Amino acid sequence: QVQYVESGGGLVQPGGSLRLSCAVSGVSFCMHTMGWFRQAPGKEREFVALMGRRSIATLYTASVKGRFTISRDNAKNTVYLQMNSLKPEDTAVYYCNRVVNIAAPIGLDPWGQGTLVTVSS
Repeated sequence: QVQYVESGGGLVQPGGSLRLSCAVSGVSFCMHTMGWFRQAPGKEREFVALMGRRSIATLYTASVKGRFTISRDNAKNTVYLQMNSLKPEDTAVYYCNRVVNIAAPIGLDPWGQGTLVTVSS
């Protein structure tokens, strides 16, 4: 069965950076579009970014465009999210998942435990 293990979160000041990682097992990683999602306190989970299986196509939600960069290493079955110029509104638990319906991205599988990012001074 598919398993997602997210890591790299933490407390960072506004304007700071973090790099999240997500190790994926139980699926043919290189065959799937992978994405990052986040859920802020009291809000629904939302799409953040996705990358196609060949690391060519990317898509970002408007609020992170130009600040976040998604990447993947198919040899390591790992997807990354480099987050720069972090803002307090980026505070959330971040999750990765296989992505379906690129027009309105949603996660395909049960969610992992996520990694908490807190942006605060």
